[in-house]
Amino acid sequence: MISNVAILLFGAVFASTPCAGLKSVSLPNTTVMVAESVPAGTFTPPSGGQRGGQPAALAVPAFCRVAAILRPTPDSEIEMEVWLPENWNGKFQFVGGGGWAGVISYPAMAAALQEGYAAASTDTGHKGGNASFAIGHPEKVVDFAYRAVHETAVKSKAFITAHYDRGARLSYWNGCSTGGRQGLMSAQRYPEDFDAILAGAPANYQTHLHTWDLSVAVPVLKDPAAAVSQAKAAALNKAVVTACDARDGVKDGLLNEPRSCKFDPSTLLCKAGDDPGCLTPPQLEAVKRMYSPAKTKTGELIFPGKEPGSETGWNAIAGGQAPAGVSLGSFQAAYDNLQWDWRTFDVDRDMKFVDEKVGFINAINPDLSAFKARGGKLILYHGWNDTAISPGNTINYYSSVLAKMGGKQDNWIRLFMAP
Repeated sequence: MISNVAILLFGAVFASTPCAGLKSVSLPNTTVMVAESVPAGTFTPPSGGQRGGQPAALAVPAFCRVAAILRPTPDSEIEMEVWLPENWNGKFQFVGGGGWAGVISYPAMAAALQEGYAAASTDTGHKGGNASFAIGHPEKVVDFAYRAVHETAVKSKAFITAHYDRGARLSYWNGCSTGGRQGLMSAQRYPEDFDAILAGAPANYQTHLHTWDLSVAVPVLKDPAAAVSQAKAAALNKAVVTACDARDGVKDGLLNEPRSCKFDPSTLLCKAGDDPGCLTPPQLEAVKRMYSPAKTKTGELIFPGKEPGSETGWNAIAGGQAPAGVSLGSFQAAYDNLQWDWRTFDVDRDMKFVDEKVGFINAINPDLSAFKARGGKLILYHGWNDTAISPGNTINYYSSVLAKMGGKQDNWIRLFMAP
């Protein structure tokens, strides 16, 4: 019996299908909304999503634009696009999202298209940059976690085969932050989806990342005197770089080995009064929390802290009215309550609850044997001065893969750290 996958990919496409004809291609749970030829020049994407407003025009070569809505469940509303260039290089590149990924990544698609790739992206089943979509919609959380990317990958490959009368020679994933998490999730859950994955600064331990975020933000929000201004953060960064810049052998304003930097922020403690170049006692405690890992009451690691050199982007302790909406999202989704009160946050209690309810968002499985067995390649990268996601998390995940897989693995997985 011919498999459903074979029918999906090959059954109805014995000859190449013109762009406009792709609107009539029948795929499971798929409604094709647009199938249009776009001439070389500039293309202005549809507005909407978390960035809002009217997107900037993008320089593009001639291509066939396919936009579709996928409904693998009655509650799903996954928007996807796949762009098929006239001068195709024979390869497929799926570009990832950021934050809560509620927007199609048009600029990244255009960049891939310019290099000859058939390019795809998805809004992961919702619009916007917060977790409001999750309230009362558990299937949409699953779509965000992993289903939307997988469904879009399968359907994109079907459109590619239909249009070119042949499948992609190689399929690549390219994403950073949430896009990095999406790439690792694909390697773990759907190892057949991509031949190679580029995962930058992956937010793959999302529930623990957001737990760390709140563990440093909430104390400052409850005590505004502990807030560290941009001027003070800049002074702290200058002191760190001055103390540690030359440790890597080159004085260039960059910390290539920040973990060798043992700068003590207590040296900036205000001696009398307060000024932009010093830290008050509450501010010093906030800074120390930023450098420190979050741990449970029993000492188990939740998520690593920030590295020296990243201080100028420490918005989590800059003060304000509430924690960042992105960080609140995991807890709002878990408690199924957009009005969840962050003032009641307790590290152990709330982390345990969010892991139980929406821990499937995390992509932390170190067993990538199926991905490796089919010849998959994985490149991880992270900047030491990342202000949003600790590079220690990526190092920890990479180390867990090596520990699980055993021995030397650099013929298929590599990690690169950038200053």
